[in-house]
Amino acid sequence: MKTIMRLMPGQSVLWLLFFAGVLAAWSMLFAMQASAPDALGRDWSGAAYLWSLCSGTVADAGYLSAFVMWALMALAMMAPTAFPAFRTYQDLTHAGAANAMSVAVLITGYLMVWLGFSVIAAVLQVQLAGLGFVDAAGRSTSAALNGALLLLAGLYQFSTLKDACLSACKSPMTFFMGHWQPGLSGAFRLGLRLGAVCLGCCWALMLLAFVAGTMNLAFMGLAMVLMTLEKLPQIGTKLSAPLGVFLLLAGATVIVLPFATSIQI
Repeated sequence: MKTIMRLMPGQSVLWLLFFAGVLAAWSMLFAMQASAPDALGRDWSGAAYLWSLCSGTVADAGYLSAFVMWALMALAMMAPTAFPAFRTYQDLTHAGAANAMSVAVLITGYLMVWLGFSVIAAVLQVQLAGLGFVDAAGRSTSAALNGALLLLAGLYQFSTLKDACLSACKSPMTFFMGHWQPGLSGAFRLGLRLGAVCLGCCWALMLLAFVAGTMNLAFMGLAMVLMTLEKLPQIGTKLSAPLGVFLLLAGATVIVLPFATSIQI
């Protein structure tokens, strides 16, 4: 009975739709990898279309295909990291400050920011592919670019902007109270602000997809876990600095290693 009650109309349905959307995004990303025509030449119909978004070269696939891929990545990876903040906003419904519709509007505003990021990332990927710096799997072919992205992400871990954005993500109730705006339009603006704060936390880590490959599900899962943990008050404080050090060392290694191996002893 309790399970049935959880599925009754109301905010439980909202969260059911939320997680269904996240699961659908992960499923489509998996289908993009798994639906390539096999040795027997079988056609997987709808799944084959998803594969076509990532087949050939990124430059040939075009901006729309790249945008669809990045939008799915943003939904699959970033929506779960903001779930604690969404639930905090939902708690305000008990005080009459918000309702189920405003929660949905807040989430929409949040995702709009990441859709904007997806547009920029898609343009960047297509342009880099056109210059030969990114292969068909969305992976950088340049050691210099890989090293630069790793160093950038590592340095950003210690920036004041990253720290400020993480502080807001770690204390969502304080964030909502400090920027509260009533009504659905206010909820949408709060969602945009929350998305901007989340973007400030995670954009550099998201760009590491070019290092691991934009269709690398293992990277997506690991990055999602790390970005989620960073936003937790007790764990995030202990995680950010070591992660930054690791990224700096990795970036330096990637840049120096080709020169070291080329030296003739």
